[in-house]
Amino acid sequence: MLKIYVKRLGHALAGLALAACGQPGPGAAGGPSAAYARLLQGLYRGTVPTVRPAALAAELRQRPGAVLLLDTRAPNEFNVSHLVGAELVDFSHYQTLDFADVPRNRPVVVYCSVGARSEKVGERLRALGFTNVRNLYGGLFEWINEGHPVTNAQGLTNQVHPYSALWGVWLMRGEKNYGKQ
Repeated sequence: MLKIYVKRLGHALAGLALAACGQPGPGAAGGPSAAYARLLQGLYRGTVPTVRPAALAAELRQRPGAVLLLDTRAPNEFNVSHLVGAELVDFSHYQTLDFADVPRNRPVVVYCSVGARSEKVGERLRALGFTNVRNLYGGLFEWINEGHPVTNAQGLTNQVHPYSALWGVWLMRGEKNYGKQ
């Protein structure tokens, strides 16, 4: 188990090092850069299937309201912006939730900044018997980088909480807002 963790950490650090060395961050229409994809490969455990931002955007247009969107970040991140129609599942409390009011066969997409926290929430949902759970590949950062809309209490916005300066290097579009206004 330690060997797997060290390998994932190595992939993640390699991705961060590439960003620090000036390698391009995530791409727009062409999907994530090689460096970002490598970072995600190191972070993701492969326990929850992923859905690409463009595919999710198309699905949301075709079947509005059919997919339950769960934003698994902290409240201050969610308040800056989130996917239209998303519900907050505060990552610091997700293990105490049983989601009793949600049908176990309802399509659910979880997301966070890059997809690591949301994968853990997706694992919890699957353990609770949910049969159609997916993790947004690349998280909110890739969603924004591909030009998809986000909202907040005031309506559509271009602001995004970048989690930290270290992780914010992967956010190529949007206005970075750390929620300390």
